[in-house]
Amino acid sequence: MSGRIATVAVAGAGTMGQGIAQVCAASGYTTKIYDVNPALANKAIDNISQGLAQLVAKGKVTEETRTNTLSRLSTASQLADLKVDVVIEAIVEKLDIKQKLFAELEAINLGKAILATNTSSISVTQIASVLKNPQQCVGLHFFNPAPLMKLVEVISGVATSNDVAEEMKIFSASLQKTAVMVKDSPGFIVNRVARHYYVEALKLLEEGVATHEQIDRLLKSAGFKMGPFELMDLIGMDVNFAVTSSLYHSFHQEPRFRPSRIQEQKVMAQQLGRKTGKGFYEY
Repeated sequence: MSGRIATVAVAGAGTMGQGIAQVCAASGYTTKIYDVNPALANKAIDNISQGLAQLVAKGKVTEETRTNTLSRLSTASQLADLKVDVVIEAIVEKLDIKQKLFAELEAINLGKAILATNTSSISVTQIASVLKNPQQCVGLHFFNPAPLMKLVEVISGVATSNDVAEEMKIFSASLQKTAVMVKDSPGFIVNRVARHYYVEALKLLEEGVATHEQIDRLLKSAGFKMGPFELMDLIGMDVNFAVTSSLYHSFHQEPRFRPSRIQEQKVMAQQLGRKTGKGFYEY
């Protein structure tokens, strides 16, 4: 555990929020999960419990580890319950909603809590701009699935204090993660570089060069663990499209980041991938 941090709250009970909460609880932190829909927070605990039970059955974790992890997890029914050392936000990729959440959490915690955003692409500087204590706001970008992926980007906004950034590096190490220190920039490092894995694959599909199955198969044969379309289905079409759109506008409509109409149509049809049972593939 990190010396100055004992309690963590995760705001947002989706796939990323669940994974982050599991990692924190497994690493010894008392962890609360909050969602505007309380049923989702309860479901998150159930999903984590089931996932850990499967790992126990496979011999990958012990029953004691599962029990201890679950004992540190609880749900919070209202924001006022999130009086903690660190809040990790993993909600929808919309600037105004993130700003509103952090402004409320700042007041609840009297400006003392570290407010960490798991945003994939929105400027940490912008998110922090509405806060009275913007130095307490930092990016803490996990990758999906959070329990397995070792990398975490620690992003400093213009106002983020060096102490807070360093504390998040130490915190990440306590979660058995490798932290990369990043300055605030659209897409940070990984999403900016990896964006073209999706964008160019979608262009190939739009142009009729190959089917999505062929593109996935060829890229996996070249050494990638998952093809771009499989990965978009795993991440969630809405999340992936939102990140691409954010980068496109952040770079002043640079053509190389142009979102795909095919992906936009998938989002409009609520064909979001694994979480809805259909994306580019059916599940």
